[in-house]
Amino acid sequence: MEWFMIDWLGTPVWMWLAFMGVVTALLALDLGVLHRDQREIGVKESLGLSAFYITLGLAFGGWIWWMLGEGAALAYVTGFVVEKSLAMDNVFVIAMIFTTFAIPRLYQHRVLFWGILGVIVLRAIMIGLGSAMVEQAGWVLYIFAAFLIYTGVQMWRSAGAHYDVEANPALKFIRRHFPVADRLHGQKFWVRDINPRTGKTGWLMTPLLLALLMVEIVDVVFAVDSVPAIFAITTDPFIVYTSNIFAILGLRALYFALAAMVHRFEYLKYALALLLVFIGSKIFVADMLGLAKIPPLLSLGVTFAILAGGIGWSLWKTRAKPIIV
Repeated sequence: MEWFMIDWLGTPVWMWLAFMGVVTALLALDLGVLHRDQREIGVKESLGLSAFYITLGLAFGGWIWWMLGEGAALAYVTGFVVEKSLAMDNVFVIAMIFTTFAIPRLYQHRVLFWGILGVIVLRAIMIGLGSAMVEQAGWVLYIFAAFLIYTGVQMWRSAGAHYDVEANPALKFIRRHFPVADRLHGQKFWVRDINPRTGKTGWLMTPLLLALLMVEIVDVVFAVDSVPAIFAITTDPFIVYTSNIFAILGLRALYFALAAMVHRFEYLKYALALLLVFIGSKIFVADMLGLAKIPPLLSLGVTFAILAGGIGWSLWKTRAKPIIV
């Protein structure tokens, strides 16, 4: 079994298999044990599951430290924290999607579970393409960095705006070209019913499937920010992918707690904007200082400081607002 020790994308095959085994076990545990029956997830359960996923993600970082060293571990933790933070902004948009399609809490976990599966595949494709680009032309990192700075500035300028789901061009395209049911049919994604346009019976998309498609589309949009962000931290494909996936795995669990507290994080987007600008600027600053890269520990410390400041300021400014359970 020598092929287990062969390097694939710079990391032994057995480490990739170990990671995928953990992810598969977590998904099986979630779908087959914890949420085998369709039910609502409360804030308390959501926080408990979130703590479990965060602990597991950080424990994996400890394993990386043991196997690959301190530098790889610090890069992993920084990527994990950045991706988890950017995912919080994603959560707020998902909450708007569920509100737009009137998806009850009872069915939201089903959408999020299948959405996470799609995200795992999509992120693998995008990270694979990013790795290939960086390997073939190192100057691509400067494009990523400039894009992050631009995105951060744009995010700061639009921080007070709300995402309009109905205005999304992809949603308009789907509704124009595919038959869609005008109401939910339980937890079904497809249903055989009367087409409200033609009056004929046929297979229709349900609003639940529309919500799932919009969650996937939104993740692709957010990945345009998060994937360059992690490549600005490290170009190791194993660190990039594992930090992304461990952060995303906990997103589903975190959603139900954050959705109840979305109004308490009004200023978080400003912190995320600063974080993107900081990550993008690191490459240029390192060049000006004649460094290969900014020290990982310093990068992690600044990342924590920016996020802690944004979260703390948001909670302080909105302290009079109750949590909606």
